[in-house]
Amino acid sequence: MTSFATTSTSRSTKTPVMMSATANKVSADNTLLVDPIKSLDGTVTLPGSKSLSNRCLLLAALSEGDTVVENLLESDDIRYMLEALDKLGVPVERDPNDPTTVTVKGQSGPINSPNPEEVCELFLGNAGTAMRPLPAALCMGKGKFVLDGVPRMRERPIADLIDGLKQLGADISCVEETGCPPVTINANGLSGGKASISGKMSSQFLSSMLMASPAATGDVTISIKDELISAPYVALTIGLMKKFGVNVDIDGDMSGTPSFKIAESEKYVSPKSILVEGDASSASYFLAGATITGGTVTVRGCGSESVQGDVAFANVMEQMGATVTWAPDSITITRDKNTRLKGVDVDCDKIPDAAMTLAVAALFAEGPTTIRNVYSWRLKETERMKAIVAECTKLGATVEEYRDYCVIHPPKDNKINDNVLIETYDDHRMAMTFSLAACGGVNVIINDPGCTAKTFPTYFDMLASITTN
Repeated sequence: MTSFATTSTSRSTKTPVMMSATANKVSADNTLLVDPIKSLDGTVTLPGSKSLSNRCLLLAALSEGDTVVENLLESDDIRYMLEALDKLGVPVERDPNDPTTVTVKGQSGPINSPNPEEVCELFLGNAGTAMRPLPAALCMGKGKFVLDGVPRMRERPIADLIDGLKQLGADISCVEETGCPPVTINANGLSGGKASISGKMSSQFLSSMLMASPAATGDVTISIKDELISAPYVALTIGLMKKFGVNVDIDGDMSGTPSFKIAESEKYVSPKSILVEGDASSASYFLAGATITGGTVTVRGCGSESVQGDVAFANVMEQMGATVTWAPDSITITRDKNTRLKGVDVDCDKIPDAAMTLAVAALFAEGPTTIRNVYSWRLKETERMKAIVAECTKLGATVEEYRDYCVIHPPKDNKINDNVLIETYDDHRMAMTFSLAACGGVNVIINDPGCTAKTFPTYFDMLASITTN
């Protein structure tokens, strides 16, 4: 099978996107034709988790000792974090024989600017997993910083995080009119304290403050003043902090308004090496593809012992009619072709990324599917709610859009419109999710397939490797 590289002409990226895929070809206008998919069958090994990769890099940088990080995701988001660490003077040694392995030399505490009198400017693209954690960590050290990104990043709210850090005494600001980046920091260290923040918009703000707190010089207590969405991501953060030697005291239920305390005595110590778990959000495409086509697929890299909430997507596929077999490090899924897929009504607060994949699976179901509690879609790489409504409608569905949920009525007789051009809105998950429309026996044209470089440059190759046309 021949592979070739392509990069989008409309975005800045250094990560090539490898594509082959049956008769799939990237045209001169930067679109990819995905041929009709009859079945998905086989085993795929998942790339490293984006969320875990950037968290591991940051905690390794704040730790005492060197940390070898293995199975690091190769993607734009991780590249932006690595480039930021380089610019901040944190030594990161790349393995010349394995781009998924790096060694980070820990700073034994806060990260200071390498040139205290100059402004250190960090460009973070559209990487939320870099833009959200770094401000809190940099407030714990000393120096002047400006964090910025692509135009869409300047539309992604960060004011709740800024507010929380100000409560701890940080000199930090974002654009007042929008509540979005760029973020300006005049850091002189923080001595701890108490902060009450909103958890309604993103759990990443809480995770950011939690990860940075051990670098403060006193106790830190962070409370949620309203509700906490995407709680599994916070649990993932706390579990990873524990692997680096830090314990977080939790008061209250994660589904309510919990508070979190990090004692002054808690400091990061390198675990020497850490293996990044496979990306559970990326697993959803293969799990859904097998469910739709009635094939049998095993995803390796996450399973019953996963720390990622998105593995629960497999349970949603089971509700729709799939048969799921769990192992500690893998998930196997299939569906009896005599069993019709059923529409479902699901609260997706804990699986917002994987919930996008459910939108396409819904096109093949009997009856409507309701995807609830996904307001966070509107704040991601693109305005995902509107994007999903638009593209599902093109494919023949009728979609009801509400503030934080949508109802997808599948096309009549589940017949997907042929040769639809899918707009991806520079959003990696839109490209991967809507490639599965080809499971309806139709051609699907993906605009700007190179946007998958953000998290999964080899996605289309991996999809092709288990595809029967």
